[in-house]
Amino acid sequence: MRMSEGRREAGIRAKDEMKIDSRSIELCVRCGTCRSVCPAFEVLGWESRNTRGRIMVAKALREGLAPDTNVLDSLNTCTTCGICTAKCPAGANPPMIVQSARKGLVSQGIMTEAQAGFREKVNESGNTFGELGDRLGWLSDPGAIKEKADSVYFVGCLDSYRYPEVAAKTFEILRRFGVALLPDEQCCGSPLIRTGSDAGELIDKNLRQIRDMGVKTVITGCAGCLSALKKDYPPEFDVVSVPEFLADRLPELKLKRLDITVTYHDPCHLGRHGGIYDPPREVIRAICDLVEMKANRENARCCGGGGGVRAGYPDLSLDIARRRLQDVPDGVDAIVSCCPLCIRNLRDAGAGIEVIDLIDLVARAIDPA
Repeated sequence: MRMSEGRREAGIRAKDEMKIDSRSIELCVRCGTCRSVCPAFEVLGWESRNTRGRIMVAKALREGLAPDTNVLDSLNTCTTCGICTAKCPAGANPPMIVQSARKGLVSQGIMTEAQAGFREKVNESGNTFGELGDRLGWLSDPGAIKEKADSVYFVGCLDSYRYPEVAAKTFEILRRFGVALLPDEQCCGSPLIRTGSDAGELIDKNLRQIRDMGVKTVITGCAGCLSALKKDYPPEFDVVSVPEFLADRLPELKLKRLDITVTYHDPCHLGRHGGIYDPPREVIRAICDLVEMKANRENARCCGGGGGVRAGYPDLSLDIARRRLQDVPDGVDAIVSCCPLCIRNLRDAGAGIEVIDLIDLVARAIDPA
């Protein structure tokens, strides 16, 4: 079938903008290992909706394929969970290929309505929800804002606007150790970066505050923020997750034992992308009994929320979350995680038991005395 002139021109433009290293694509030997672990493929079943298929789509775009709806759906149903990377025998990094392909298309204005709406909301409001209210509305003590601080708590959009009680509990604990807040925190930029848009303005606003305050360590309770702060900001400060920070201070927290049993969900950007597996488990075991999910640590299945999939493909996102819930062991009282997006998606998928942030567990175990 012949390509129309318009589509042919679109293909040429897309080829020119596909800044994908050909070596990263050629690492894929088409073995199909990724097909057995891709969460989107498990639900959708199409070759173009699994890792190998997406790499072939990216390769075709680089060679001049004209992007259409099917191409966009192929690339944008990837949660960028990274389990394909962990399992790839050839050492390919498919999430980076997918993100580069998305970026190349978005730079030409080729994107889904969900991507465009998401970008507009974030750029206009500085958060992923388009909220115009005070990002620090959960903060009861304005005196917590300091001009200078060695360490700051980077709250993130979800905890700032959807789970303010988690933000308040987290800061109440971190503040004991001299941790402050940014006066005008913006979205970290991760949602834009994962969906192909530029986050430079947001990053600059956050960086300016971090530099002005003389911050040496940024602490965050959001796995997506952690990934962005570590990989997409200049290496001018240390980035530490809340579970790492707490695990290093267990004796000082004086936690009491709780007579409950929980399981732990590894967020993709904390675990596979960040390599942080032990600290949250150390904190949990200091408080109560832990029973692992059937798939855990490097093998943990995605909650379905990341990579823009929750926003763009909500039904797919929840289907992936329901499959993750099948890994929950019997007889546990709660699912604990360290990512507000994971918590939100697992709750919305109908977990049937409590799904709580690690900080909720810690707050329950802190002895007021």
